[in-house]
Amino acid sequence: MAQVIKPTDKEPTLYFPSIFLAGSIEMGIAEDWQLELTEKLKDFDVTIYNPRRDNWNSSWEQRESNPEFNHQVNWEMNMLESASIIFMYFSPETKSPISLLELGLHSEDTIIVCCPDGFWKKGNVEIVCSRKGIPLFNDFDSAIGSLISKIKSHF
Repeated sequence: MAQVIKPTDKEPTLYFPSIFLAGSIEMGIAEDWQLELTEKLKDFDVTIYNPRRDNWNSSWEQRESNPEFNHQVNWEMNMLESASIIFMYFSPETKSPISLLELGLHSEDTIIVCCPDGFWKKGNVEIVCSRKGIPLFNDFDSAIGSLISKIKSHF
């Protein structure tokens, strides 16, 4: 059974593989695609790192000196570095500048990208994925299918 770990959780014993859910959140503008993906993985023995906090406060100053913000960003960076798979989704309703940054930082890792038509920088995402050999999907279900195949194959 999948276990989900969020930034405010204490880490239990972890399953392999671990999956970081990178991509559009944008202070709640993006749909909760993480919940949908988690539901589809519920029967697999995997650890899911979900950065979408239940208690996010949009009034927090986004500065290193803010302890809550600092914890969030460092947690995300640590989990991105430790995850065996990064699943990244770019919602067409968002700009997702941090996700674009993460794509660049982790383009050498095991990553699956979903970038539907309508995302404002889709061309940039396509080129990065093409140059780095990253699987790129236009629709969410196909990207999830690729993720499930990778989980079943145990790499």
